[in-house]
Amino acid sequence: MNDNDVTPGDGASGPPLWERFGPAELKQLAESRPAELYEAAEQLCRRASAEGPEGHEGHEGPEGPSEPFAARAVGRIAEALADTRSRECARFAVDIVGRLLPFGSERREGGDQGDRLRRSVAAQLVKTQQPRDLEALFGELPDVLENPAVEVRACILGEFALIGAGRGRPALDAYAERLRELGHPLARLPRTRLDIEHRFGVRVRGLGSVKTPDQLRSRFPEIPPNDGGAAAGRTAVERPDARRAGTAAEPFTVSGWSREPEARFFTLPSPLAPDDFNISFIKELPLECLEGEGTRRGGSVTCHTTSDDALNELFAAAHNGGVNGQGQGGAYARLHAWNSLYALMGLPDGTPFQEAVRWAADHRWLRFMAFTDWFHHDTADVAFAVLDPGRTRVAVLAATDTDADADF
Repeated sequence: MNDNDVTPGDGASGPPLWERFGPAELKQLAESRPAELYEAAEQLCRRASAEGPEGHEGHEGPEGPSEPFAARAVGRIAEALADTRSRECARFAVDIVGRLLPFGSERREGGDQGDRLRRSVAAQLVKTQQPRDLEALFGELPDVLENPAVEVRACILGEFALIGAGRGRPALDAYAERLRELGHPLARLPRTRLDIEHRFGVRVRGLGSVKTPDQLRSRFPEIPPNDGGAAAGRTAVERPDARRAGTAAEPFTVSGWSREPEARFFTLPSPLAPDDFNISFIKELPLECLEGEGTRRGGSVTCHTTSDDALNELFAAAHNGGVNGQGQGGAYARLHAWNSLYALMGLPDGTPFQEAVRWAADHRWLRFMAFTDWFHHDTADVAFAVLDPGRTRVAVLAATDTDADADF
């Protein structure tokens, strides 16, 4: 055995694989010797499972690496294979995250590591591989959803939908239909990107997160305050709904934004005049994010926006992840964004997506920003207010993120 052998190794064969190889070396091995790299992943999983939960994070036990440490190493191998264009590499990557990965560490604290890796590998496969090479992975239809192999394929189909691919291929169509029959949450999403989703994943140079009122005004038309808005705001009655609030906040909570989002719902005794839906109205609502407004330097502002902007911000929050969390992958970010949008509009879960799109266009959407202790004005601030077509129901969603208190 020599230094080029691709095995986890023991003391006699030099440093183990996960210490010797960085991303570039793993990519080279995936291109030249994928079967050996896959075998190394198998051995890592076997040794970690045999050791059990006694190993310590980031260290090897007497028989091999601890489970959390091995999971990271196996994940690096799977991602390198997924990033290498070949049918064999695609099959190996899916088998690793769909069959080998879920040893005991996933079922203990921090057990979402496997889910994150499956989503990451699925996104990389769709980005790198040819659809015809991935289609070979869908030959056998699932009987149950509680299977990591099924989950990774569901994520692949979800990633295909985001790029408008996969439809019309019999194996993929049949698998998607079976997922729908079994009730997989991703299966209820459209299998192609809707026009309202046109900005998903698109990054424009110079247009990052909105952090200042000037940035907000430069991108969206400002709505001036008025006395009518303040008077109407004082008549609003809060309608608490914990389930709806949790769903509206989903994109931020699942991805680890630094502060718990605020989602609140209100009703009005009479229809609100469109011009009165402004910062004067919002400041009269009992919002935690506006407590102390006026005590810090800087003025609050509201700007008109659209439903596609709101949906894109919700998708970006879940997809990119917060400073204290991780992104959820494109397929699940899309699901969380739509769940949140439905909750903001108060739509039943079974509402068809095209109907939801039409309904969203009839709502009035605002972005707002304020200088209070709640907002950080650091990494990202997102705040929306939504007025229903009857102009008597208002939903508010605000989230803020910062790395000021992150423990590195």
